[in-house]
Amino acid sequence: MFIQIEPTSEIPIYTQLANQLIELIATRTLKASEVLPSVRSLAADLGVNMHTVNKAYHELEKKKIIEIIPKSGAVINSISAKGPSDLQMELIKLHLKPLVAESIVYGMNKEQILSITSSIISELTEG
Repeated sequence: MFIQIEPTSEIPIYTQLANQLIELIATRTLKASEVLPSVRSLAADLGVNMHTVNKAYHELEKKKIIEIIPKSGAVINSISAKGPSDLQMELIKLHLKPLVAESIVYGMNKEQILSITSSIISELTEG
């Protein structure tokens, strides 16, 4: 599992970690039912505070991407065959909307936004 933290980024370290774990799950590098490294172990490997890893894990748990089982660790949840719930769809829309709006502010048109989105989907699913 390769995770790279950029300490000088404007993005908080726990968010960088959570986002990279989501990408690893999306690309199937990490699979359902796999146990993630312990908070202590991952913090040591990345050279970050244990609270940072703990916060990232709890963010993923709130999104129902992982389940934190006391004394067992963080386990990746199975991806639902039913697809995302209505609440998950609304949350995704809530997060995407500002990025789409920013793209429009920068002068991108619908085709450019869709092209980038399609490229990202390909990168995550066909790799």
